[in-house]
Amino acid sequence: MSSMRHGPARAKSRRAEVNLGAEREHFDKQQLSSIGKAINSSEMPVKEKHARRIILGTHREKGAYTFWSYALGFPLASSSILSWKFCHVLHKILRDGHRNALQDCMRHHGSLVEIGKLWRDLHDKYGQLVVLYTKLLCTKMEFHVKHADIPPNLEATDEVLERTAGSDINNVFQLTVEVFDYLDAELRLAETVIRQLNTSIAISTLSSGQCRLAPLIQVVQDCSHLYHFTVKLLFKLHACLPADTLQGHRDRFHDQFHSLKTFFNKARDMQYFKRLIQIPKLPDSPPNFLHAASLAKHVKPVVVIPDEYGPEQQEDDDDDPEPLIEVSDVSTPSLQAAPQQFDIFDQTFGPPNGGFDDRDLQIEGYKHDMEMLRAELEKIKAEAQRYITQLKSQINSLEAELEEQRARKQHALVENEQLRMELEATRRRNAEHESTQAVFVEAESRAQATEQRYNKLKEKHTELVASHAELLRRSADTVRMLSATQQTQEEVERTKLQLAFEVDRIKQEADMKLDEKKFEMEKLKRELEEKMAEVMRIRGTLKDSEQTSEQMNSSVTALQAEKERLMRSVSEKEAELSSVRQAAQVQQSSLQQERERSSRELGELQGKLQEKMSLEERLKQKLLQDQFAMLQGTVTEAENIIQDAVAKLDDPLHIRCTSSPDYLVSRAEATLGSVDKVKRGHADYLSNMGDAGGLLRALTQFSHLAADTIINGSATAHMAPTDHADRLTENCRGCATESLEFFKDLKSKTTLQKADTASIRVVVQKILYLGQELRPKGMDVRQDELGDLVDKEMAATSAAIEEAVRRIDEMMDQARKDTSGVKLEVNERILNSCTDLMKAIRLLIISSTDLQKEIVEGSRGAASIKEFYARNSRWTEGLISAAKAVGWGATEMVESADKVVLHTGKYEELIVCSHEIAASTAQLVAASKVKAERNSKRLSVLQQASRHVNEMAANVVASTRTGQEHLEEKETMDFSGMSVIKLRKEEMESQVKVLELESHLENERLRLGELRKKHYELAGVPSEATEETTLSNHPVTMSPKPSKPALVKKPTLAQKPNIPPKTTFK
Repeated sequence: MSSMRHGPARAKSRRAEVNLGAEREHFDKQQLSSIGKAINSSEMPVKEKHARRIILGTHREKGAYTFWSYALGFPLASSSILSWKFCHVLHKILRDGHRNALQDCMRHHGSLVEIGKLWRDLHDKYGQLVVLYTKLLCTKMEFHVKHADIPPNLEATDEVLERTAGSDINNVFQLTVEVFDYLDAELRLAETVIRQLNTSIAISTLSSGQCRLAPLIQVVQDCSHLYHFTVKLLFKLHACLPADTLQGHRDRFHDQFHSLKTFFNKARDMQYFKRLIQIPKLPDSPPNFLHAASLAKHVKPVVVIPDEYGPEQQEDDDDDPEPLIEVSDVSTPSLQAAPQQFDIFDQTFGPPNGGFDDRDLQIEGYKHDMEMLRAELEKIKAEAQRYITQLKSQINSLEAELEEQRARKQHALVENEQLRMELEATRRRNAEHESTQAVFVEAESRAQATEQRYNKLKEKHTELVASHAELLRRSADTVRMLSATQQTQEEVERTKLQLAFEVDRIKQEADMKLDEKKFEMEKLKRELEEKMAEVMRIRGTLKDSEQTSEQMNSSVTALQAEKERLMRSVSEKEAELSSVRQAAQVQQSSLQQERERSSRELGELQGKLQEKMSLEERLKQKLLQDQFAMLQGTVTEAENIIQDAVAKLDDPLHIRCTSSPDYLVSRAEATLGSVDKVKRGHADYLSNMGDAGGLLRALTQFSHLAADTIINGSATAHMAPTDHADRLTENCRGCATESLEFFKDLKSKTTLQKADTASIRVVVQKILYLGQELRPKGMDVRQDELGDLVDKEMAATSAAIEEAVRRIDEMMDQARKDTSGVKLEVNERILNSCTDLMKAIRLLIISSTDLQKEIVEGSRGAASIKEFYARNSRWTEGLISAAKAVGWGATEMVESADKVVLHTGKYEELIVCSHEIAASTAQLVAASKVKAERNSKRLSVLQQASRHVNEMAANVVASTRTGQEHLEEKETMDFSGMSVIKLRKEEMESQVKVLELESHLENERLRLGELRKKHYELAGVPSEATEETTLSNHPVTMSPKPSKPALVKKPTLAQKPNIPPKTTFK
């Protein structure tokens, strides 16, 4: 019966396995068929439906391993056409296949390189193309593996490109070079293909030509995106780097631009591409990267594939069409195999009750439902495909519209600049027009004056005619008439000279339109000069008239003729002046019209300028609001930091945290410096509220330093005497309160002006004073003896190190005599690490001594060495304390190592000594570093020696722990034979022991705290009674003078220094 119950379940699992196996077999056959039909040695292009099935296979299996499993079996080395079509299919898979196909193809990168090398050495036209194609595919895979955000089909938005480039200009520069290389590989392949077609008889309508041209569809798609990437990256580079630096990039881009434009134009004219792809047109000239506004004119080239599948779906009806989404493939073989499986089941187990089963009806119903669902699924897939096409077209239109909007925006900016320039030009033209009009008015007045002078000249000529008539009638009175004539001629001469002068002035000041009359004016001037000469001759003739009257009559006749000709010249001049006046009136009317038009344009431009100014004012207000909002956000974050620091004062977990007064003093001094920066940033912000950067940086630094001061003040109070601890905690809270009050004033515009940091400075100075009081005090040594004491302590420390090395060597020899095996190995390892540590300490002492001499020689000036140490007594005491600490640590380590070797001590003592030596050397480095120059070579040598000491101390700890693990025997717990009651009893005893150990650990921690407090008192902190008396008699000042305790007795080798406790966080 049991086997009968399990029978149907096994049958179902077998049916599922059969279905999956059949489905996989069908998929493999289909892929093998498509790959074989797509990649063959016939010289014809790859059919799109076969490539599409291969691409859908990569999406179905989420990778390209099936393709590569079949492709690796092709004899690519035997046929160049086979290799060419393989590269074409691989290019399609990289562009349109599943995203994991890139990683699968990258695993066979070496195979592609080998194919390229093979065909490079063979003289074959397709072989040359294969070499270029393999190089292109390798470049493509390497680029997209390095920049995973950009997909292999290169359909990435500008935001993705911006994120890939990053903010580092070096990364942008490198990415631009890689895109150049990528585009070069594409263009070399395209140029070689087109060159072979031009030199061969194959054209784009023949299968041999189409076999070469088919991969260029993917090349066109890649090149359009790469060209857009190159333009964007070059504009970004030119915005950050000088133009001379990018001259090579611009030259390389111009070469690629012309090559790409030539390739697109040739491909667009080919009949093969007209029905498969719409190739975009590039602009006539490359973008001008030196002009940032040219970016708005750049339009992204868009490649459109009208219909990839229409022409080929009607061919080869023997192949079933492949749907875009393979959903029903799984159900089809399952339904085909279902009747046979049910028959096998019925033959094996028989129908229930030996008759008809209701499950047959259910199966039939399921079949009917599956057929309906399949039909509905086909309908949904068709609808989804239609929606996808519509969405793609919408995306293309939206991208084009976005580019158009960007172009319009940039065009509006350019127009704004042009309008501003036109406004300036119009203003200049108006000023010139006004000056020209004034010149014309003055010219008209001068013309009128000239006309009046000409009228007077007419009158003079009339009088001259009357005078000559009188001469004829009264020949007897010739002398008198001659004098009158002479006077008249002189007046005429003066009038003519004035006329010539006025004509010259009119000629010089008239408009450029009078230049054509210049020749006639010069001619008239020469005629006037001739007339003047003639008058002079007439004067001579009149003088001779006393001798002969006939000569005078002839002279008078000639003079009358000359007068008539002069009258004609005057008439001509009047006509010329009238024409000039008419031209001036016409020019004046045109200038009046130009002025009216300029006034209208000026009004329009002023209106636009007013709009721009109002927009600029709104932008300024928004900038002020944004800056104040950033200030409020920064202040809020600073309040959170201060509040978090105050909350730690009452945190029970913070009670165990301790800190040294020296560190508290350094934090308080840094906080005082940040208070000054906040004050300066606040003043700068009040003077220019459009820039809050300085205040924001100062507030950020101040909040962190103040919080650090509050936390370390509380941690220092945990180890200080009660009165100092209370006052230190109270001042820490006061610092937080004053800081929060200052932040509250900054958050409101009404109280922003009166925000002041004076109260914060006072509280921080109090914390600084308390920290200085808690510092360990120096020894009671006269200041003039400090220099000698430094040298003595450094010499004593060096002697202690030498003694420690000698004793360790003795212990090593003794251990080799007394022990053997594992114990000897452990002891040798520990003692060798101790020896290395002592050698490192000795180098540290030598480096510190050299640096100390450099500091003294470089800083003492004209003073002596003792005077320098006396003047810097606190620093000198720090050096003395650090040197003592190092010597004492070396002595203690030798003692602990001796006990460990003799098995009378503990390994933990050696570990603690290593830690103590590391801390002491750090104190010595810090004391030496205070007055050293930042770029001092001896300081770097000292720091390197300190790091070497820390490494050797770590080696001591590691050797000790390793030896401890080797020597300790671990007990294996044997629970066999123990009952439940006994196990429970053992568990209770173990819990009791754990509680006892925890209690003992807590007591030891309390004892450690008391020891550290006592250490503070011995290090120089006065007792509570003395402290109360001193503080009651002397108020708090900012420059305390610490009292000096009595000398402490020095051990045999070195004295234990007064080292403040290290900060410990539990």
